[in-house]
Amino acid sequence: MSPPSHFDFTEARDKFTAATKSAVDIRNCKPLTSAFSHLPGNETEKKATLDQALRGVLEEQIVKQKVNVEDFLSLIYISIDGVTEGICSATTPFLLLGDVLDCLPLDQCDKIFSFVEENVSTWKSTTFYSAGKNYLLRMCNGLNLQSQFNLDNITVFNKNEQDSTLGLQHAEVKEEGMEVEEGEMGDEDAPAPCSIPIDYNLYRKFWTLQDYFRNPVQCYDKFSWMTFLKYSDETLAVFKSFKLDDMQASKRKLEEMRTAGGDHVYFAKFLTSEKLMDLQLSDSNFRRHILLQYLILFQYLKGQVKFKSSSCVLNDDQSLWIEDTTKLVYQLLRETPPDGDKFASMVEHILNTEENWNSWKNEGCPSFVKERPAETKPIRPSRKRQAPEDFLGKGPDRKILMGNDELTRLWNLNPDNMEACKSDSREFMPSLEDFFEEAIEQADPSNMVEEEYKVVRNSNYGWRALRLLSRRSPHFFQPTNQQFKSLADYLENMVIKLAKELPKDLPSEEIKTGEEDDDENGDNLLKESNDSPSIQSKAVTNSQMDEIAAKLGSQWKTLADHLEMSEKEIRVIESDSEDVELQAKMLLVAWQDREGPQATMESLVTALNSAGFSNITEGLGET
Repeated sequence: MSPPSHFDFTEARDKFTAATKSAVDIRNCKPLTSAFSHLPGNETEKKATLDQALRGVLEEQIVKQKVNVEDFLSLIYISIDGVTEGICSATTPFLLLGDVLDCLPLDQCDKIFSFVEENVSTWKSTTFYSAGKNYLLRMCNGLNLQSQFNLDNITVFNKNEQDSTLGLQHAEVKEEGMEVEEGEMGDEDAPAPCSIPIDYNLYRKFWTLQDYFRNPVQCYDKFSWMTFLKYSDETLAVFKSFKLDDMQASKRKLEEMRTAGGDHVYFAKFLTSEKLMDLQLSDSNFRRHILLQYLILFQYLKGQVKFKSSSCVLNDDQSLWIEDTTKLVYQLLRETPPDGDKFASMVEHILNTEENWNSWKNEGCPSFVKERPAETKPIRPSRKRQAPEDFLGKGPDRKILMGNDELTRLWNLNPDNMEACKSDSREFMPSLEDFFEEAIEQADPSNMVEEEYKVVRNSNYGWRALRLLSRRSPHFFQPTNQQFKSLADYLENMVIKLAKELPKDLPSEEIKTGEEDDDENGDNLLKESNDSPSIQSKAVTNSQMDEIAAKLGSQWKTLADHLEMSEKEIRVIESDSEDVELQAKMLLVAWQDREGPQATMESLVTALNSAGFSNITEGLGET
């Protein structure tokens, strides 16, 4: 019997590498499965070796062969099949995704993210979810757990004034710096001269600011902040005084920027040559990069970051300066063509979203899903605990003691207070007959009561009469076009109407004469509404709706509220036509369709009066 062969890592890695290349070529995982089953060793050793072989093949594809994105995705698909077959670790596809995103340019990363979105169902499966959720979160959101900065991103520029060429004449700079062939740049393409002279001091201060953008913590140091404040004020003053516009910037370049879409070239580092300074100040994209750096820096300085030191706190002067400077930066962004307003609004929206994201992380990433409260069974009312003896009192009456004699007396008037509140004796509102009996008697001319002594002239009586009429009389809500000079005149008119309806033993016969005299004035629309079936009970005709719509015009929405039309119905009417008269007619038709037989002229007159269109109802009365 031969001894078991030992696991050889180098040999296994080579075989797995060859099998991986074969699997990518044929777009199938079978060569890997076969190699895995024939190699000696335990599964843990073979899985770790295959994981490394897969990453090695990916590295070779990226560095040496310069293959397409589709080949990278094929390798990741092979790794997913390997996890399903149980021959490699569940984290391997995510490690490969991370390697690809780290090495590809931005324009090709879009295809990788499309691949991630298309395979959401795979990532949610039990096999991959626990192993890969943190990897995906870090890849998609740039998760920086410790809030660290890339301190290696140092901007290199000329720090020796002796070597500077900015003090030379413009012509010399042009000859020594950059030769331009005749006809290469016309007058329209040439940048406009800067209104502020560019010297070495401005150059040095401008590029020194990049060190603060690289490491914002410096701003919390008193002396570093003073330097940052001074350099920023001078830089922003240059941007403010040297404004760009569509005529000043190159028309050709602006057109290219608008039409190129996503073909912009992205540079990870700034070009800091002194000869490019005036061109950079004339470039809108460059200016937007610098201004956006300011906004990101300010958001970090003001925000609450979980891992920020307790000493990193702004004082009131710093906070005020940041607030004022933020407004200035947004103003400069809006003034920078092309589409400055749109770009500034988009930046503000993105930064607000980022601030909400930071707040969510600082709170420990709580779940967005609200749990449904468990259905609770109705709690049975518990038996009340017996009150102590000193509260209930002593003796056969066992009165409840409320603290003083008067409260005790009031509380113990009835053993059941709720029933006492429902008692008939609690009904304090008088009937119409009882309340208006004296007023009706005084309205009788035979009693010869002078006007000044009538109860309707008493303001206190008038106020109580209005409250009673609103509760118990239908006349209070019926429309009328009569104009009353005072409350007393209105109450006298109401007394005459009530006298006709009250029992016959009350003196109402003599009062009828006064009502007839009042009707002769032609102001009693109420009588018309009671006697004229054309106004009270008949439906609104089409000609009447046309007449009302013409008078309503653009004020039809006011009537819509009193016809109880919904906001949705109003929006439908507005969208169907722009003619206000037609919109008013459509409102009345919609109301008539909804109410059916109840859409009478009486209902419409009531709505018109309550909406303040009494002039329209007067015209209807005359008609």
